[in-house]
Amino acid sequence: MNYYIPKEIIGIALRAVVNKVQLNISQMVILGMLAGVYIGFGAEASTMAMHDIGSVGAGRFLAGVIFATGLMLVILCGGELFTGNMLIWLGYLEHKVSMRLMLKNWFYVYIGNLIGALLLAWMMNISGLWSYNNGLYGDYVVKIALSKLNLSFSEALVRGILCNWLVCLAVWMAYAAKDIPGKIMSIFFPIMLFVTSSFEHSVANMYYLAAGILAGNDQTLLVLSGLAGKTANLNVTNALVNNLLPVTLGNIIGGVVFVASCYWYCYKNDITKAP
Repeated sequence: MNYYIPKEIIGIALRAVVNKVQLNISQMVILGMLAGVYIGFGAEASTMAMHDIGSVGAGRFLAGVIFATGLMLVILCGGELFTGNMLIWLGYLEHKVSMRLMLKNWFYVYIGNLIGALLLAWMMNISGLWSYNNGLYGDYVVKIALSKLNLSFSEALVRGILCNWLVCLAVWMAYAAKDIPGKIMSIFFPIMLFVTSSFEHSVANMYYLAAGILAGNDQTLLVLSGLAGKTANLNVTNALVNNLLPVTLGNIIGGVVFVASCYWYCYKNDITKAP
């Protein structure tokens, strides 16, 4: 077979997550920064593709098809992604990774992801692309950020759980594949599902919210889009408290509980038999 079966995946995943916590701080931050940019690439390209599509469903599906490239870049080119690294919980449950090392990895990778997302948002801001299509692209960038800030805490939390359940399954399936085409297909479908479903991904939202804040400071763009005077709540504090906090908590629950813990419980006796 050209793939590993579920009871074999856990051993492969365990070795991978143990290696992750052995990275030094600079490696975690730099690889995290790269992953933040890669996910941001998926976010900005999917926004460009769907910004003037009349059908919401078709737009979401197209966004999902494009966005999946971001995780492909992370997995195949090398990057450290906070959401995928929830699988380090496997190492903790198996007593191969300490709580301190796991939390250290999560912290520095999260910081790296944030740096990468902010870097890309800043570069997009000075690229002049917000004015594309008579400002409709920039208008949509702002509207995406506003829509995320209008979610209640419970809505953002649950959408975060559902999102990272799928993201960690994409990583899990990528461990199952033995070749690059298999890894690409393994990543594509779960990511397409989460974006089409409008679930919430903390690292993607670092880009979406930063881009929305930057675009929202362009008064010319706001006048063109009719959003002038309607972006008062689009600020850093609201981005952190109203969205990133509940979404990040949801992402942790989704990956730790519904993927890492469930598969560890079911297949922990097969770890020593894994290839």
